[in-house]
Amino acid sequence: MNEIKKRGLYGLIYVIIMWTATDISEISFHILFILILLLATYEMLRMKAKKSLLPFIIIIPLVLIHQIKNRDIILLMFCLTWVFDTCAYIFGINFGKHKIIPNISPKKSWEGFIGGALSTIIISYIITYFNLFKNINYTELYTISLFIPITASIGDFTISYYKRKSEIKDTGNLIPGHGGILDRIDAFLITIPVIYLINL
Repeated sequence: MNEIKKRGLYGLIYVIIMWTATDISEISFHILFILILLLATYEMLRMKAKKSLLPFIIIIPLVLIHQIKNRDIILLMFCLTWVFDTCAYIFGINFGKHKIIPNISPKKSWEGFIGGALSTIIISYIITYFNLFKNINYTELYTISLFIPITASIGDFTISYYKRKSEIKDTGNLIPGHGGILDRIDAFLITIPVIYLINL
């Protein structure tokens, strides 16, 4: 199996597990994020994180997410983050010329960021038009769609910084073609506390 097909297949499996476990019941949602916390902590211990903020950056969001009662907001976060990540990657590969922080994440470009952000706003409009998340009001939806490109990028750069500091390419090898669990959830780590504060 070539790399693109492998990334696509295991990426789809990851999305299905995250979405189903969050959507099906409160118990499965809590079990999912307890497992993610344990896996993320294990991966964190492999990195050069002593006397750093990394434990707080990882553990606090994965504890706070259990306090967000409206699971539609969690599903919306998944949806918009995945849209942003995917579209930022596509735009970056095809049009990326101006790097954001090349010494930390050399593939991330301003063109990718802008393309991903615009795609996130368009998808938010579609979600609103078809009323796909009935437990989220328009203000919450558009607010989240505006800050997710920023918080997702900060989370990504943060984990990338510690990976470079630890001289590792991926945080683990749990998900073939993608790396470890931290490589997949890095975009959520800053977003979760912001969503928690919005829902206080």
